[in-house]
Amino acid sequence: MARLALRKHDTRLTARFIQYWTGSPYSHCELVVDGMCYSSSAMDGGVRCKEIHLDTEKWDVIDLPWADGAQIVAYFRETDHHRYGWLGLVTSQLFNLNRETDGAQICSQWCGAALGLPAPSSLSPRTLGEWCSYIGSPATV
Repeated sequence: MARLALRKHDTRLTARFIQYWTGSPYSHCELVVDGMCYSSSAMDGGVRCKEIHLDTEKWDVIDLPWADGAQIVAYFRETDHHRYGWLGLVTSQLFNLNRETDGAQICSQWCGAALGLPAPSSLSPRTLGEWCSYIGSPATV
């Protein structure tokens, strides 16, 4: 089963700005499949897969029983060379233009696209978490 991990209450300056701008405790997100975390990370330079200890003090985790882990891993293989989407972060999140940048993605955009959600460039960690919670709720399943 796939899960969404949302990084909360991060005290780093850029994370605090993202949390403030989105009105959320979340600054970053990861998709978790078979214990490995998949996302796009500014710290790692773009799309990557790595093992992360998801301490409950730093992360909220949402089960995604509707998500296809094989689809997530396949999307990772397609986009592993993508760099971090600084331009997309500014245009989509600050100016709400929701435009994709070829070969570059931010974390929530990457996770949303890997899950097959519409308009992934419009997602923030907050809105991605809200969508995933909504899709998995008993009223929508």
